[in-house]
Amino acid sequence: MAATREVVVPDIGDFKDVDVIEVLVHPGDAIAPEQSLITVESDKATMEIPAPFAGVVKEVRIKVGDKVSKGTPILAVEDGEATQPSAQAPAPAKPEATKSPDAVSEQKPVAPAVSERSPAPELGAAAHPAPVSFEPAPGSGAFKPHASPSVRKFARELGVDLARVKGSAPKGRITQEDVQKFVKGALSAAPGAAAAGQPGMLPVTLIPMPQVDFAKFGPVEAKPLSRIRKLSGANLHRNWVSIPHVTQFEEADITELEAFRQANTAETEKQGFKLTMLSFLIKASVTALRQYPAFNSSLDASGENLVIKKYYHIGVAVDTPDGLIVPVIRDADRKGVFELARELAEVSRSAREKKLKPGDMQGGTFSISSLGGIGGTAFTPIINAPEVAILGVSKSVMRPVWDGKEFSARLMLPLSLSYDHRVIDGAAAARFTTYLASVLSDIRRTLL
Repeated sequence: MAATREVVVPDIGDFKDVDVIEVLVHPGDAIAPEQSLITVESDKATMEIPAPFAGVVKEVRIKVGDKVSKGTPILAVEDGEATQPSAQAPAPAKPEATKSPDAVSEQKPVAPAVSERSPAPELGAAAHPAPVSFEPAPGSGAFKPHASPSVRKFARELGVDLARVKGSAPKGRITQEDVQKFVKGALSAAPGAAAAGQPGMLPVTLIPMPQVDFAKFGPVEAKPLSRIRKLSGANLHRNWVSIPHVTQFEEADITELEAFRQANTAETEKQGFKLTMLSFLIKASVTALRQYPAFNSSLDASGENLVIKKYYHIGVAVDTPDGLIVPVIRDADRKGVFELARELAEVSRSAREKKLKPGDMQGGTFSISSLGGIGGTAFTPIINAPEVAILGVSKSVMRPVWDGKEFSARLMLPLSLSYDHRVIDGAAAARFTTYLASVLSDIRRTLL
C-alpha cells in the first residue's frame, strides 16, 4: 500500500509570508518530479514550487490568497512510481487577459509606461515586413494560454499576446522568461522586423542587432537589468519609434523666482518639506497648458481625433536605483506651490522606497523630467505616450544677459520641450515654450 507523504514549501531564500497566486494541481492529479505545484509571488519575484517526487495528490492544503513560508504544508501526496500527470485543462484565463482584437504584427512590442497608457496593440507574428495588421491571432478566441496572473500582468504591460507565446514550463505553462524571450525575438527578428506604429504609418525595416562577443576584447561582467528598466525600455523604444519627435529649446529667466523660492524655503522646512523649483515648474506648466490645450491632449486609437483633457495630472520623472519611475501629481491646477512641494516630496520618497501603488502612476496628461539637480545644458526627453509632449529641465546657470541698455547677471533655466509633430507644429511649440518662460520669469502670471 502506497504511503501518504507531505509536500512542504522548500527553502525559497529570505522570502517569508509570500502570497499564493495560483494552485496548479487538484486532488486526484498524478504529478511527476519537478512539476509545478503552486505559484507564489513576493514584492520582488514570482516563483513556482516544484514537486519533489512523483505520486497522486490526495489533498491540497492551501488555496489562492494564503501566505506561505519555508516548511508550510502544500499537499498530501500518495507516494508511488512516477506517472504521467493527468491531462489537465489549462487554467481559465482571467477576463482582463483575454485576447484583444487589436493585435498587430510581431515587430513592435508595446507597453503602457511605468505610467497608465492607452490599450496598446499586441505582438503578433510576421515572416516579412508588411503593412500593419489588426487581425487577431489564429484561433485566439478559443485558446486560453496557461500562465499565472503575474505573468499575464507582465505580458499585458509589454503588450504581448500570450496566445502567440510558447510555454517552456510543464504542461506548456508560460513563464516570465518565455515572455521576455518572445519580446527579444520580436525586437531582433530576422531580416526586417517592421516597426508597426500608429494607424497610417509606413512599416520600418530594421536590420538585426549585431551579436558581439565582448569578452574577447577584455574583461566583462553581465549584470541583469531591473524589472523597471526592462518595462521602461520597451515603452521608450515604442514611443521613440512610433512618435515623430521634435524638441524645442528655450531659456527662462528665473532670477526673481529663485530669490522668492529661497526666501520661503525656511518656512517650508519647518513644515517638514523642501520648496523646490520643480513645484513652481508644475504650477507654471499648468498655466501654459491652459493657454495651449493641445499640449494637454492625446490622439485617439484611430489617430484621427484629438482628445482634449480638462484635467491636469502632471507626471514627474523620479530617478530611483532601479530605474526611472513617473508618479503623477493629480489635479495640479487645484493645488498651491506649497502643497505641490509637499506632495512631490512624498511621492519621490515612495518611489525610491518602492511603495508606489499602480494608481499613483496612471492618468498623466503632461510630464516633466528635471535634471536640474545633476547638470547639463539641454537634452531631448522621450514623450510618455499617450501624452503628446514632455518638458525637460536642465541646470540653471548665471550668465550675462543684454537688457537693451547693458548686460546684467541673470539666472537662466534651460527648457527642452519634446512634442508629437502629428499633433503640434513648430510654431505652436515655440509659442508654448515662450509663454512658459514668461510665466517662470514672472510667477504672478499663474494668477491670471
